[in-house]
Amino acid sequence: QVQLAESGGGLVQPGGSLRLSCAASGSIFGPNVMAWYRQAPGKQREMVAIISDGGSTRYGDSGKGRFTISRDNVKNTMYLQMNSLNSEDTAVYYCNLVELRTRNDYWGQGTQVTVAS
Repeated sequence: QVQLAESGGGLVQPGGSLRLSCAASGSIFGPNVMAWYRQAPGKQREMVAIISDGGSTRYGDSGKGRFTISRDNVKNTMYLQMNSLNSEDTAVYYCNLVELRTRNDYWGQGTQVTVAS
């Protein structure tokens, strides 16, 4: 079983930056992919960025050029550096981990990011 805990959310002014963290605890079995998703009020959850345990990354349209995903496999922690934030980035951001062999799919509780002046 894997537990995911997000941190780093909060209130930021437009144009500002935030760094989200997702700490994974428990036993991660085999190759895996971690990702950040977000869900704004009244909207569907969308993928923000994905990173494999080998470091390959892919970004959703919302974060390209502004967000950077990274991970530290020793610390079992994933990060999302978000720059040039705007009001459309306001959402609950969720951490996700998928074990590729077992297909186990884990989610964190989410962290609120609010971009407002």
